[in-house]
Amino acid sequence: MNAALEFHGVSQTFHVKGRSVQALRDVSFALAEGEVFGFVGPNGAGKSTTIKVMLDIINDYQGEARIYGVDARRAESRKPLAYVPETPALYEQFTPLEILRMGLSMYGIKRADADAWCMHWLERFSVDMNAKRRIRELSKGNVQRVALAHAMVVQPKLLVLDEPLSGLDPVGRKDVVDILTEFKQQGGAIFFTSHVLHDVERIADRFGFINKGELLTVRSPRELAAERADDMLVRYHATQPIGEQVRVLREGEFECEVAQADLPAFIAHLNQVGGHLLTIKPAVSLETVFFNILEGAARQAS
Repeated sequence: MNAALEFHGVSQTFHVKGRSVQALRDVSFALAEGEVFGFVGPNGAGKSTTIKVMLDIINDYQGEARIYGVDARRAESRKPLAYVPETPALYEQFTPLEILRMGLSMYGIKRADADAWCMHWLERFSVDMNAKRRIRELSKGNVQRVALAHAMVVQPKLLVLDEPLSGLDPVGRKDVVDILTEFKQQGGAIFFTSHVLHDVERIADRFGFINKGELLTVRSPRELAAERADDMLVRYHATQPIGEQVRVLREGEFECEVAQADLPAFIAHLNQVGGHLLTIKPAVSLETVFFNILEGAARQAS
């Protein structure tokens, strides 16, 4: 597969109040067509700087960044790209329909069915009922939906999303995840940041962990699962908790970790007491790995 996005040894240093601050340290990775790359890190880790390099907002960096083989410093590299920031700044005096029409115009896209096409995407993001209301009248969640529809209406090949699920309710989050999954299945590439690690796990093919400007590791879900393959996370219904370090999820529903070798005995005991098994999955999570990596980096630095 071709690379939608490539970073080769990208470093960026800012000068703040007479001192140098290295925002990125020799960052290298590649994003393939049809792949979703989740970029994870604490505040100030370098996530936003990485996006600014892609968008040519920052261009005095060392190394190389390319979008579909074109140097990111060249304007034509962004023709196949659409970007949605964490807090979209849409013109408040316009309507969602007008915002999407402007998007088509900015990308030089001419369609005989422009209004119908824009309405299609507003409908996909469940904001079509607000198509002719002013942006200033919409909730934060609906503005986020409009911004995402604005990105999709131009049919990009690469989506760059900064906290794309911010401000959305659970239904909205599911709708957006479904649309992004469909986009990926059709060959689109997605680079996105998120503080909600569960969202990253749901849709990302690989995860990049960045801290203090350094890309510490890039891993796939399979590699994450292999880290603690012998530990399983078991969720079940019962009148009383069973197992060690049990977490109460809600009344009568519990969760605990069980070694894979102990699963048969655990399930047999659960059946004996009249319990009901709900799910079994690997105990490792992106959140667990994220904090383990940060702790390891802190130990090396000390």
